[in-house]
Amino acid sequence: MADIVVDGTVRVAYVPTISNQALPTTGELNAGTLLQQVMTPDGLQNWQPTTAAVDNSALDSTFSTSTIGRDSFNNPILQFKKQLTGDTVFNLFVRGLAGFIVIRRYLAAGTAWTSAQLIEVYPMIAGQTIAIDPAANEVAKYQIPIMITASATIRAAVA
Repeated sequence: MADIVVDGTVRVAYVPTISNQALPTTGELNAGTLLQQVMTPDGLQNWQPTTAAVDNSALDSTFSTSTIGRDSFNNPILQFKKQLTGDTVFNLFVRGLAGFIVIRRYLAAGTAWTSAQLIEVYPMIAGQTIAIDPAANEVAKYQIPIMITASATIRAAVA
């Protein structure tokens, strides 16, 4: 088995509309805005789902059991490098922007969207832009908090 090196293998897009979250079309995805080129290497923060445990033990149980409850995401954030001119992404992500964040992993980021590729689709609304405090030896950065507005499709595929 070979390990997957993550560098250069994550594609992230903001897509304004998707008709079938489980099977977005290449047309819908190509109508989106690619983000990964202006994201920091740690630009996808808190995009891991958490599943709550629900106690389903009975009064006469001698062992505590549980089943799955609600899934949630704990404050997902997109982190970007501020651009000096032509900052399309900064201008795009205003408070209240709704749509979808689409993430494709483990394939060269420059590879075009094609049928059957595995992707993650997150219905979202953007929060207020957060300017990151300046620091020595760093580029200017900002974050966009993302609220997941409906159930995400973690194992979607390009139609």
